Parts: sequence; C-alpha cells; structure tokens
Amino acid sequence: MSKPVLVEVSARHVHVSRKDLDILFGEGYELRYTKELSQPGQFACEERVTVTGPKRELKNVIILGPVRPATQVELSLTDARGLGLVPPVRESGDIEGTPGCKITGPAGEVEPSCGVIAAKRHIHLTPKDAEGYNLKDRQTVKVAIDSENRRTVYDDVVVRVNENFRLAMHIDTDEGNAAGVTPGFVGEIID
Repeated sequence: MSKPVLVEVSARHVHVSRKDLDILFGEGYELRYTKELSQPGQFACEERVTVTGPKRELKNVIILGPVRPATQVELSLTDARGLGLVPPVRESGDIEGTPGCKITGPAGEVEPSCGVIAAKRHIHLTPKDAEGYNLKDRQTVKVAIDSENRRTVYDDVVVRVNENFRLAMHIDTDEGNAAGVTPGFVGEIID
C-alpha cells in the first residue's frame, strides 16, 4: 500500500511564552498573524527577534504563534553550531536540560536557561490518517525522499497522531537541503 506524505522544511523559528512576549515586545502585546501554517491553529507572525549564542547572533528569526507555555528556539544543527550551541535533537516541547540562549526583541531581551533544540523529524497525522496507514502514535518509521539525484531515506521519524493535525512530515533545513526537498514535495512512508 502506498503511504505518501507531504514533506515540509521547517526553518529556524521561536515559540514564545506569554511572559517572554511581554518582555520582548511590551506588556500585553499580541502576535500579528501573517499566514496559516500547515498545522491547524499554527501561524507565522510578523514579529522577528535576534537569537544570540556564545559565538554570534542570528537576526530576523521568525516567531510562530500562538503563544506557548514555555519559550522554545528551534534551529538546525548548522545554525546552532554557528551560534556556539550544541542542542539535542528533541521533539517540540521537550526542552528540559537543553541549552539556553539570549533572545532580543524591540522592547527587551530574555535569557531562558533552556529551550534550544534541533527538532526531531516527525509526521503529523489525524487518527483517520494513522488508521489508514496502519500507524500508531509515538511509532517510528522510515520515509523515502526520491528527489532528483538525491534519494534519501530518513529513519527514526516519529509518528504524532492528533485529531487537530493535518498530514505532513516536518524536517529541518539541514535535512531538507541534504535531500533536495522543494515546496510541495511528497515522500513515501516505508515503515
């Protein structure tokens, strides 16, 4: 049975807590929506921040909404090394024991003690999609990327099932560039 999946490259970004948003942009500030992302309820914002590590800084890093319980910075391993950081590869939200960094906005700066990760590659599925593909939440699978002259098979891809998801695989820019992924690219889940 064929198991196609849209493959999306997730570039560097920041998720902010309400407390940190108030410090970075001013008390009571609300994120300004620019466009919906593939996952329902998630959106790109107009707001940009500077992320600083021990070696250098990255300017104009996008914030993704809505606000979250904890601030989190998602970088490719290449971005992180350039900043002088060594983040673990983790699922979004799993930030305990990760390195921190400085985040600067127009109204102030925050220095969370943790929160920098390289996002683990994963697939979002609805329960119906998961049932149709015979997959279970938290399972790991392989996904074949058959781009021109760059066939790649990604192993250890986490399956995440939730009724609020839309079928899509997310990889970071290092992984996307290595496999030659372009917008609208479709891979194949091969378990």
